[in-house]
Amino acid sequence: GLVAAWALAANVLPPLDLDVERVPWPVTEADAVVNINMIHIAPWSATRALMRGARAVLPPGGVLYLYGPFQRDHQHTAPSNQAFDQSLCDRDPAWGVRDVAEVTTAALREGLRFVERVTMPANNLVLVFEREA
Repeated sequence: GLVAAWALAANVLPPLDLDVERVPWPVTEADAVVNINMIHIAPWSATRALMRGARAVLPPGGVLYLYGPFQRDHQHTAPSNQAFDQSLCDRDPAWGVRDVAEVTTAALREGLRFVERVTMPANNLVLVFEREA
């Protein structure tokens, strides 16, 4: 598809079909793990599995980059995110917009320290974590 074509043109390996809860992952090492708009449309166990998997494949100093909607201090960042969260929970009670602090705690438990939070357009955030030595 389009992502594979872009990857080829950018001299990047093609995307992998990766279920974070299926171990081992189909990759054994990576300089970075980029996760976009996944943890809110999956059960919490997928977030924990993402953290474990990232720890397993990242070298010390390797980066886990998360992008999507998040709550801050258990508050939605915008009314649209609150409505989106409700629609997710209506579809599957295990889904939902996650809280930055809870995601950070899950990362820390796997040896991934919080580095940075960046506010993005459309009420999304980027959370950056780094694998500790």
